[in-house]
Amino acid sequence: MTTRSAWPKAILFDLDDTLWPIAPVILQAEQILFAWLREHAPRVTERFTIDSLRQARLELLAREPAFHLDLGKLRRAGLHAAFEEAGEEAAKVELAMEQFFAARNAVRPYEDVLPGLERLKELCIVGSISNGNADLAAIGLSHHFKVSVAAHQLGVAKPDTAIFLEACRLLDVAPGDAVYVGDDVLLDVQGAQRAGLRAVWMNRTGSSRHLEHGVVPDAIVKDFDELLDWLKQEHAREGG
Repeated sequence: MTTRSAWPKAILFDLDDTLWPIAPVILQAEQILFAWLREHAPRVTERFTIDSLRQARLELLAREPAFHLDLGKLRRAGLHAAFEEAGEEAAKVELAMEQFFAARNAVRPYEDVLPGLERLKELCIVGSISNGNADLAAIGLSHHFKVSVAAHQLGVAKPDTAIFLEACRLLDVAPGDAVYVGDDVLLDVQGAQRAGLRAVWMNRTGSSRHLEHGVVPDAIVKDFDELLDWLKQEHAREGG
């Protein structure tokens, strides 16, 4: 039987849609990118729209599913293809990607996140695991996390147990002494539990999606306040 400490030694977080909303940020980033393309690579915008560029990426992803590990790489490949088809200078692709990533990292954490991270750092080690391309240094949050593991760097993505185990290894923490917090029932909760971590579903929207998939999170919380309350209850229940 796996033993574990009453208070977890480490708490690991998903990033996009757990610490900040990502969909509106991506939409804005694509608009900023397209405006840059209109000025600096007009042949591309004469031939493509934001929607047709997105559709081309989806078709490329369907042909080459390995791009799931790095959506930034997918976007770069999509731009290269569009530039080639439009007869634009390929060297401009990297400048375009700089525009996109700057806008993609212009996220606004939920109001509970920063005070919540400060409180958690006093209690345990904090890390992150993400399938996305968020740059915590660019966002200004890297100092909150001892370890940040990204799928595009490791070559393995959630829900594969390997990415959770690698984060635990880097933190020198047994999976049973770690908690993972994320918004996705399958990628985050089920993936973490299969790796031996406790898993908390950050359900900010009041969804019942876990019932559809038969997943039973160790806890369901709507924000960091509820997460901290659960941790205290677990500590008391286990006699810590």
